Amino acid sequence: MKLRIKTGDTVRIIAGDHKGTEGKVVMVDREKNKAIVEGANMVSKHEKPSAQNPQGGIVKKEAPIHLSNLSLIDPKSSETTRVGYEVREGNKVRFSKKSNEVI
Repeated sequence: MKLRIKTGDTVRIIAGDHKGTEGKVVMVDREKNKAIVEGANMVSKHEKPSAQNPQGGIVKKEAPIHLSNLSLIDPKSSETTRVGYEVREGNKVRFSKKSNEVI
């Protein structure tokens, strides 16, 4: 399956409890078709004391979101857009279907 969202893209969540939230993609898991978006889908996680966190306790962190619930934001118009692939000047590039701009 071709992934249309990559690490570093700005996306908007289009379904679920955090619908409408925008953020930057921190990580994409190709095997599970999920992505972690910065500042979205925050969950509380209990952590045991360790060398990095000697106190332990409850920590807030981002949980993965399925890629079907994310939509890429067009850098030109700041609206959600679909992604297309095209060969331009000998290079395969991603482009916005709304503005036809290279992403």
